[in-house]
Amino acid sequence: MKVLYFHQHFSTPKGAVGIRSYEMARRLVARGHQVTMVCGSYGGAETGLELPFIGGKRRGTVEGIDIIEFDLAYSNSDGLVTRAMTFAKFALRSIGLALTERYDLVFATTTPLTAGIPGIFARWLRGKPFVFEVRDLWPELPKAMGVIRNPLVLGAMSILEWASYRSAHRLIGLSPGIVEGIAKRGVPRERITLVPNGCDLGIFAGDVEPWRPEQIKPDDLLAVFAGTHGMANGLDAVLDAAAELKLRGRDDIKLLLIGQGKLKPALQARAQREALDCVVFHEPVNKSRLAGLMASTDVGLQVLANVPAFYFGTSPNKFFDYIAAGLPVLNNYPGWLAGMIRDNQCGFAVAPESPQAFADALEQASSDRAAAKEMGKRGRDLAEREFDRELLASRFVDWLEGVKR
Repeated sequence: MKVLYFHQHFSTPKGAVGIRSYEMARRLVARGHQVTMVCGSYGGAETGLELPFIGGKRRGTVEGIDIIEFDLAYSNSDGLVTRAMTFAKFALRSIGLALTERYDLVFATTTPLTAGIPGIFARWLRGKPFVFEVRDLWPELPKAMGVIRNPLVLGAMSILEWASYRSAHRLIGLSPGIVEGIAKRGVPRERITLVPNGCDLGIFAGDVEPWRPEQIKPDDLLAVFAGTHGMANGLDAVLDAAAELKLRGRDDIKLLLIGQGKLKPALQARAQREALDCVVFHEPVNKSRLAGLMASTDVGLQVLANVPAFYFGTSPNKFFDYIAAGLPVLNNYPGWLAGMIRDNQCGFAVAPESPQAFADALEQASSDRAAAKEMGKRGRDLAEREFDRELLASRFVDWLEGVKR
C-alpha cells in the first residue's frame, strides 16, 4: 500500500534528533509498502535532501523513502507565537497534499497536535484510512506546565485533540499514560495500541570510536544528558546536583549536557555564575557520534521537570538510547520509567527536586563502578528483550496493515 506519512520533525540518523519515523518508514518499505514522508525543516534534523527548495518545498528519495520537505524552519528556541505559526503553515500545506496525493492510508504523528489535521481531511473528504500516533498528550502537558494558559486556546486544542482521535481508524500511544489518556477521550480500547520508543541496538552496539570532550578526564565519572534544553526538561535539577557535588568536593564527577534548546543560554549563564566547573555543555551530535560518546559514558541522565503529567505521559528517546548503550540510568521523577528502572535494577530512581539524592546516586556510581556496569548490562538486556526497534517496528507495521484488512 501507499502510505502518506506526516511528521513535521522528521530526520535521518545524520541529524541530531530522534529517528523513530525514519526507522518506521524503513520497515514499511522493507515490508513492500511505498512511503511518502512529509516534513518541515527542523533544527538539528537532516532529511537527506540537498536540492534547493522550489516553490517552498523540495522532493527526493532517501533510502527508498519518498520525502517532501517544506521550507518551514523550526527550532525549539523559537518563541511560542513563531512556533504556532510554523505549525499552522505546515498543517495548511499538508492538507493540500492530503487532498491531492495518491495514497491508500494516511499516517500522522505528533508533536505538534496540528499534525492530525491532514488526517482529519483525508478521512472525511477522501474516505481514506487514517492512523494517528500520539507522542504527548495535548493540551494536557502544556496546560500542566503553564506554557499555555489562555482558555480559548486550550479549548481549541481540546477540540482538535477530540477530532483527531475520533477521526482516526486506529491510534498509537507511546507510553501507558498516553494510551490511557486517549481512552479517556472515549476511544474504544481495541482501536489503540502501545508502541513505545525503541532501542537502536545496532547503532549503539556497533563499531564506534569512544570519545569525551577534552574538559573531561579519562578517569572522571561521566554522566550525560542528551536531549533538548527546554522548560519540560527541568535541567536546573542537574545544576542543583552539580552545586551539591561542589559542596562535597567531588570534582571527579562530570555532568555533560549535550543538545540545544531555548533555556541553554540561561543554564550556561548559571553554571558560569556559580562556578559549577563539573558541568560541561556540548553542541548536538548525530547518532553515530552520540554512540561513540555513550561508549565512554558511565551514567545516562533521564531528567524531566517534576510535572505529574510527565510521570506516565512521556516516552523519552534518550532513555532508550541509554539502555541500548548499556548505561545505568539516573531518573529523577516518578512514573513508568522509574518503576521499570527499579524492577529491572538498571539504574537509580531518585526523588524529584532532591539535589542530595541526585548527588548520592552519582557518588554511588563513582564508588562502585563494577556495580554500575552491571546495572548497565541489565538495562541492555531490557533493551534487547522488550524495546528492540526491530520488534516494535514490526508491531507498528502490523497495526497499519490491519487497518486495510
